[in-house]
Amino acid sequence: MMESNNMEATSSVPKDHNQAIAALSQAREKIVAEVGKIIIGQTDVIDQVLTSFFARGHCVIEGVPGLAKTLMISSLAKTMSLNFTRVQFTPDLMPTDITGTTLLNEDEHGKRHFTFAKGPVFTNILLADEINRTPPKTQAALLESMQERHVSVGGETYKLPEPFLVLATQNPIEQEGTYPLPEAQLDRFLFLVKIGYPSLIEEEKILLTTTLDTLPQLSQVVDGPSILAFQKVVREIEVSREVVNYAARIPRATRPGDASAPDFIKDWVRWGCGPRAGQALILAGKAQAALHGRREVTCEDIRKFVHPVLRHRMGLNFAAVSEGHNTDAIITMLLEQVPETVAG
Repeated sequence: MMESNNMEATSSVPKDHNQAIAALSQAREKIVAEVGKIIIGQTDVIDQVLTSFFARGHCVIEGVPGLAKTLMISSLAKTMSLNFTRVQFTPDLMPTDITGTTLLNEDEHGKRHFTFAKGPVFTNILLADEINRTPPKTQAALLESMQERHVSVGGETYKLPEPFLVLATQNPIEQEGTYPLPEAQLDRFLFLVKIGYPSLIEEEKILLTTTLDTLPQLSQVVDGPSILAFQKVVREIEVSREVVNYAARIPRATRPGDASAPDFIKDWVRWGCGPRAGQALILAGKAQAALHGRREVTCEDIRKFVHPVLRHRMGLNFAAVSEGHNTDAIITMLLEQVPETVAG
């Protein structure tokens, strides 16, 4: 049995590739403007989430409580006319609490039959709040949904709605009673986005806007079928051989056993990034180019997303941690060592 929940493929996106890119760029500007009515600042975070969404990738958002992560995500969902579901991950959450379960029901004629009760994963945008508070078994149940975009229960397969995006949050300071995400699952997230405190001016605006009686109403900018069409447009963006080469050499340089790895990588890194990091860099670059009305990916597009793509795909050794190094600092050093082009 295969259940389809996809939106009808009728959209207002132009068929012409160049016009479609222009339409996506205009949509991005409108979405950012709408979300800006409620979310003050955090422009880089919004840009990364939008880039991930149109690249058909999932995100981990890391930040302390109270930084409006949930409000930001729900606001984005409203501008894109998508179903949004929030699940609070807790230690007692079971896999079926995410995916759904098969129930034995009795109809009006007294006949019993099994029916599938859908879980919260059957949505367009799933916010997995504090994902590291739930045990690995439940985290793994989400992994199939993220990777395969379907759920298997009781020998049956149920396809998830499209578009589908998982945004998981985790608290970087409260680690007691948590279950760190396994490397295999972290690798399924396109980005690990870090969200920081607002500036003084931004915080003043936040205090003024959030203490009013009501929040501004957001307008719908794009719908589901148009998003699916835009995601297809992103995949069709051209990438030159030189940019692909640059995107391949950066992850390779994070591997201690690779000849191209600098000495500090060999000294401080236990394991480097796999090929999925390069794929993520290319997809992020394509989405970034399209969202800004460009038809080709540049090395600058790749560099912009190296930190959110690599920071959760490499592990530091004891020497690095004891000396006070973190992945972001090492990635910054790495970018200085990997040139855009190789001579000869």
